[in-house]
Amino acid sequence: MQICKICQEPTTLFYEKKREVGYFRCKVCGFISLDDTHVVQEEEEKKHYAKHNNSFESTGYVKMFENFIEEAIKPYLSNLHTVLEYGCGHGPVLAKLLSQKGLNVDLYDFYFFPEKIYEKKSYDLITSTEVFEHLKDPMLVLKTLVSSLKTNGYLILMTQFPNKSEAEFLKWWYIRDITHISFFTPKSFEIMAEKVGLKVLKTMNDNVVVFQKC
Repeated sequence: MQICKICQEPTTLFYEKKREVGYFRCKVCGFISLDDTHVVQEEEEKKHYAKHNNSFESTGYVKMFENFIEEAIKPYLSNLHTVLEYGCGHGPVLAKLLSQKGLNVDLYDFYFFPEKIYEKKSYDLITSTEVFEHLKDPMLVLKTLVSSLKTNGYLILMTQFPNKSEAEFLKWWYIRDITHISFFTPKSFEIMAEKVGLKVLKTMNDNVVVFQKC
């Protein structure tokens, strides 16, 4: 049995038979993680990311971020000046859209913008979209982000919340991406927030959570 990476409670193991992979689901917070033995190596992961059409040429991708800004960021825009876009990928569309709003945006991505520019800095807003589902140690990353967030600053994450039943989860399109290994429920985010000095302001659209640093 594996303990939950979020709340250290017991998990149950269930299988996706077609691909012969296992998932651990927390009995308390609902967090689901891929069995670590099936996590792809960094070289394969980077090649997979490089295939993504994450650019202004992809109108659907741009529209997703325009909606994200309108719904999740705009309510706090008057309080924002500095932003860290954490996990921006090779085509930092969101960063450019935020820059167009007059914000000063720094970029970080493990593969494509690896300089840890956020160290010894603090930000009014940190965004991390479609990143946390790729993380093997999400609590460690969350602590890192909180350390670079100003008091009363905002952390806004985008990641798809998992379907409720295991049967539905195993049919879910989101798990077909070989680099998606961590799946968070609103309750798991509440527990994570409490551990690192954040509060959850709201969750939205089954894929966005807005935190504020206490």
